[in-house]
Amino acid sequence: MDFADLKSDIQQAYRDFLARKQINPRYGQRLMIAELVRNLIAIEQDAEGQRVGESHVTVIEAGTGTGKTLAYLLAVLPTAKLLDKKVVLATATVALQDQVVNKDIPDLLANTALSFQYSLAKGRGRYLCPSKLHNLLHPEQDAGTTLALWEEYQAVALNQDELTLYRQLEKDFNNQSWNGDRDSWGDRIEDRYWYRVTNDHRGCTGRNCTYYDSCPFFLARADIYRSDLIVANHDLVLADLAMGGGVVLPAPEDTIYLFDEGHHLPDKALGHFACSAHLNATQQWLKELPKLTESLVQQSGNGSLVEFQRPRIESLCQSIGDKLFGLIQSVNPLQEQLETSERVGANLSQTHRFSQGKIPAQLREQAASLRGPTVELVAALQLVAEWLQEGMEDKRPDITKAESESWLPVVSSQVARAESMASVWSAYEREDAPGKVPIARWVSFTQSLQGGDVELAASPVLACDVLVNFLWRRAFAVVVTSATLTVSNRFDRFQFRAGTPENSHFCIVPSPFNYEVVGSIHIPALACDPVDEWRHTEQVTQFLEGLERNAVGTLVLFNSRRQMEDVFDSLSTELKSLVLTQGQLGKAEIVRRHKNAVDQGLASMIFGLASFAEGVDLPGSYCSRVVIARLPFSVPEDPVDATLAEWVKEKKGNPFLQLTVPDAAIRLKQAVGRLIRTEQDIGEVYILDRRIIEKRYGKLLLSSLPPFPVIVGS
Repeated sequence: MDFADLKSDIQQAYRDFLARKQINPRYGQRLMIAELVRNLIAIEQDAEGQRVGESHVTVIEAGTGTGKTLAYLLAVLPTAKLLDKKVVLATATVALQDQVVNKDIPDLLANTALSFQYSLAKGRGRYLCPSKLHNLLHPEQDAGTTLALWEEYQAVALNQDELTLYRQLEKDFNNQSWNGDRDSWGDRIEDRYWYRVTNDHRGCTGRNCTYYDSCPFFLARADIYRSDLIVANHDLVLADLAMGGGVVLPAPEDTIYLFDEGHHLPDKALGHFACSAHLNATQQWLKELPKLTESLVQQSGNGSLVEFQRPRIESLCQSIGDKLFGLIQSVNPLQEQLETSERVGANLSQTHRFSQGKIPAQLREQAASLRGPTVELVAALQLVAEWLQEGMEDKRPDITKAESESWLPVVSSQVARAESMASVWSAYEREDAPGKVPIARWVSFTQSLQGGDVELAASPVLACDVLVNFLWRRAFAVVVTSATLTVSNRFDRFQFRAGTPENSHFCIVPSPFNYEVVGSIHIPALACDPVDEWRHTEQVTQFLEGLERNAVGTLVLFNSRRQMEDVFDSLSTELKSLVLTQGQLGKAEIVRRHKNAVDQGLASMIFGLASFAEGVDLPGSYCSRVVIARLPFSVPEDPVDATLAEWVKEKKGNPFLQLTVPDAAIRLKQAVGRLIRTEQDIGEVYILDRRIIEKRYGKLLLSSLPPFPVIVGS
């Protein structure tokens, strides 16, 4: 197939889809299809089919109602087949992932002549590990009986609730009425229960496992190998890239990545490359680790590799523990200089952030002294893991396959923990390059019912370097799309945070909605400056009491939980009866009750925070009014945001205008975007914050919003 045939096939598929669905073509949709095909076909390849050059990234802001899912599927899938590449589609939310897999893709296949295989990819942690479940329920059959000698594993005894759950999991999995996918289990499984019956790549023994042929993860992974399109989420894609790429998903060099909801990509990337260590818990772990090797020696007998490694591991644990004690003594006085304090339930967390990421020389030296022996510990534990791996393959006379299968997941998890610890020391040992964005570094002091601990943490503050090294340089092609990527029609904010290559393609696809006719933005006269918190809360309450209570849905968005609760407490009894407040019920239940009320011809009002400003679809009369209590500015209290703001200021920039305002513009755009979801929708947005018209930055915020008429109350 050549380019002319490709173009013809895509055009025919589009015509067929529109005709069979009896819908009209959309200008923005056609523009997006053309842009994607043109940019993908233009990518240069060498004789081996590998990408040449850096003109391989396409960033498209597609306004609400564009139909971007159909556009990118129609454009990318046939093009990828021509280029002999796989497609990985990553979403940020489960809701969109489910919609793509269960509705959009089947719809496309049913209404066009296109033919392709697709599968849903989830992380290993979403699947049951049959081996771990079996060992939990049948410890008497566990060849590695000396595991119980290690104190951590004495806690393996199950309470009645756990026993009932695990027996039902085993029964339904064995009779094939459940496929081992956590998300397909009928009831919610608490994390603390699920953690004991799932696995990660470290603890998995792969083809050597007794349960390999029936393993839910590997059965799902087999589908991935056969698929042209793999639907995943941002976290799984980034985790795969962090492990080197091609571990769970296809190799980056042979993949076209599609990131929907792409405005989340930079923040998601930061989360995958942060590191931390709880120091007191690490001290305890270092005391327990020699007991593991002692138990393993008893299992394998004299003359085994682990017997020779045991003195080395014990010595390293002692050395690291002694040095770690000194480090804890160094950071404890920092608790007197606490920067932020947050209480979550019974837990109290207090944080000291190192200004500009710069740490005291003594702390850097202590981290440097810890890194060496920790790296040695990683190497020693890795030797034991490799010995067990050989035992799994029946290559070792000193340990059986069954014993190795029991021990390898345990030892592998210790390797991972030691590696994580080493990454923290490395982040604290090295100095940031002059002129470069620093690493954020901070210490958190936590108090809980289980006692106190000290957490040492570090994180990049911009995802640009991370994405350059792991995604932009390696992928054959990347498409990033979202309805909220620009600020005032410019991609500067996304480029700054994501570090897209210079030759990237940027495009804005207009929404088909006639915003000038179907809605309006109101800034009421009663809105005051929210700096006066008490008066502003009082006026928000008065405004809501004055709204007409007809049979429509209203979404009220707040910046802070405290103001949301204060406003609710101040409402009349009559209005309170119409309000569903985030936190009192789960998000899904709030949406369900809200829709039921509107369907019955009743008024309903949702009080929500940031999570209701994005990803909530309330078309038609479910949301005819959006009320935004105040502009969604955030104070950079998070150590990562605060370090970035500090760096911008050091470079003679203005953190408020360069970071805070653009971030608020994106959040405001998302909030306003809740109003018009379909071509039949109408409604109004009310912004109860006069700063949007009284401050200079207000023009930028308004210019980033859909072109609704703006009505200012006098």
